[in-house]
Parts: sequence; C-alpha cells; structure tokens
Amino acid sequence: MLHIKTLLHLPLLLLVAGAALAVPPVPAPPGVAGSGHLLIDMHSGRVLAESNADSRLEPASLTKIMTVYVAFHELRHGKLKLEDQALISEKAWKTPGSRMFIEVGKRVSVEDLLKGIVIQSGNDASVALAEHIAGSEETFASMMNQHARRLGMQNSHFVNATGLPSPEHYTTPRDITKVTAATIREFPDLYAMYAEKEFLWNNIKQPNRNLLLNRDPSVDGVKTGHTEAAGYCLVASAVRDGMRLIAVVMGTAGENARATASLALLNYGFRFFETHRLYGGGDTLVETRVWKGSEQQLALGVANDLYVTIPRGQYGQLQARTEVDSLIEAPLTLGAPVGKVLVELAEVPVAEVPLVALRDVGEGGMLRTALDSVLMWFE
Repeated sequence: MLHIKTLLHLPLLLLVAGAALAVPPVPAPPGVAGSGHLLIDMHSGRVLAESNADSRLEPASLTKIMTVYVAFHELRHGKLKLEDQALISEKAWKTPGSRMFIEVGKRVSVEDLLKGIVIQSGNDASVALAEHIAGSEETFASMMNQHARRLGMQNSHFVNATGLPSPEHYTTPRDITKVTAATIREFPDLYAMYAEKEFLWNNIKQPNRNLLLNRDPSVDGVKTGHTEAAGYCLVASAVRDGMRLIAVVMGTAGENARATASLALLNYGFRFFETHRLYGGGDTLVETRVWKGSEQQLALGVANDLYVTIPRGQYGQLQARTEVDSLIEAPLTLGAPVGKVLVELAEVPVAEVPLVALRDVGEGGMLRTALDSVLMWFE
C-alpha cells in the first residue's frame, strides 16, 4: 500500500486577478517543409512539435555536433588540451566539401580546429581533429558511436567525422537533440564557441553559417548542414527568460528556408509554452519511516532538478503529490527509489519521476531489528 501525500510546497507563482479563467488551447505548430523536424524544451524534455522525429536521415554536417562532443569530452577528462598541436595529414587536407583551409604538414591547435569545425564547418578540420584524438577517422567514428549509445541515440550510426554521405551514416532529429542537449548541459563553457559569428584562419575570414545568430539575439547555436541528398539542415538553440529550446530541422530546400523554419518553431515554443523548475535535485520533499534501520526517519526527494513545460498561463492549475512505498526497510543507499513524484495539470499527468532516498541508512542493531519486526505486523 502506498502512502500518498500532496506536496503543499509546490512553488506556485503569485496569481493575478483573472488567472483562474480558462486559457485558450495551444494552436497547432507551424508546418515545416522538410524531411523531419523536432522542437523540444531542453530542461523538461517535452516535445512541442515534431514530424518524422525518429526517421533515419542523412545528417550532413550536423554530424559535427557529435564530433565536437567527443572532443569536448576528451578535453573535460584531461585527455586533450586546447593548446595541443595537431599535425595535418594529407587525408585531412584533401577532404572535400566545406573547408577551414588548413595546410598539409602544418601543426594547428585543437582550439583552432574546434573553431574551424563549429564556425566554418570545416571537413578538413574535422578529419584532422579525429586523427589527432583517435589516430584515424575510422577509430574516431567508433568513439562517436560509443558516445551515441551512452546518450541513448538508438537510431544513429556514424562512419566519419564530417557528415559526408555514406549509406551507413545516419541519425534522427530526436537523436540529434540528445547530443545537442548533452553538449549544452555538460560543457557550457565550451558550448559558447557555437555562438561565435566568424573565424579568421589563414587570412580567410568566414562567417558562421547559422543565419539565426544574426537574426535573433536569443539564439546561441548550434550547427548547419548540407549535402545534395540531405538537403539543408539546422540545429538551433535559444534561451529566453531562462527557458531553453532546441529545434532540429532537416531536409529543407535552402539556407533561408532552414533558418526561417527553425525560427518559426522557436518563436512558437516561446510564445505558447513556459517551463518551470518545480523541485531541486537533492531537496527534501517528504520524510518517511524506515524500518530496521540505524535511523527511523529518511528524507526523500528527486535525484535531479524537476522541470515541467506547460501551456502559458496554466501554472496555477499544477498539482503535485508523492506516492511513497510502504514498509521501507534498511539498508538503503543514496538514490534508491522508494516511490514517485507525480505532477498533473488539470488532472492530466505532465511529469512522473522516481522519489529517492537522499542519504544512506544502514541496518539497525539487533534490538531495533527485533522491535521493528514486531511493529511491522501492525502496520
């Protein structure tokens, strides 16, 4: 039997006169003329618009989001340094497509290669960085696939670091949002590179191909892509009033089409939805009785910050409650699930996450264990 408790400390906003009135329904999202698209709130993960979000599509240079993610991961774990010098191979120098214009036999810093990838979408820089990190582009692609599996990208497979066409090189709009969100969440300082509007290398100044960086100040990334087969693709992310959205548009007809469609999706999400952080990870929400333990009371909460995304103007209708397992016995470890937190909007579920132990509880002594064994019969 569960112990159910309404959470009275849901941080409700101050309601103004008229806030309880019916809110107009959210209109349908704008259409996108492309092969697939997805709009999500990064913090809550709520999908706000989608079409063919799980279709395996050719990603073109959206691939480089994963290429850069792997490099950021190596940097964060001390296996790579921004000032490291990569020797440019003939293969990297000859790689076709968009270029940073590095020269064979020269050494280029990891930081410059990253900027050449992020800002100039350089295929040559992508191969050079892959070879520097893994020895070969093929081995680097294996690293990309390992990270993809870890991030839950179930419909992605990479065979190169550039996005040049290959039958076995594919991803989906949903999978691309996963690596994009991971990049922003795990490496916020390095992610700032995606907002840079131009990069000068070898006396050649090239602008960032993400047109939205100049059209909307709330946009701070992420990456464009194009091949004849893939069409024009764009992953865009923006923050307004603390709410971050990620829009993926794939297979549109041109540079302006992908930018216009992406901005339309972002504007739709910000206009008709709002995101709230309800509870912090590790904050105590309720306490419960622990049987046969070294302690009798245990604080419970959520492991990570709990966000919800809801239609604008409906925050006052949110309700939250906990359902706690009955007869919880020690030993318990930090993070052990012992129930769940449910959040509803007008009686419709919008979030359900595990309710977890916020500290370890060891086994009690012989007397406590014996006494609780008897008391539990009366519960």
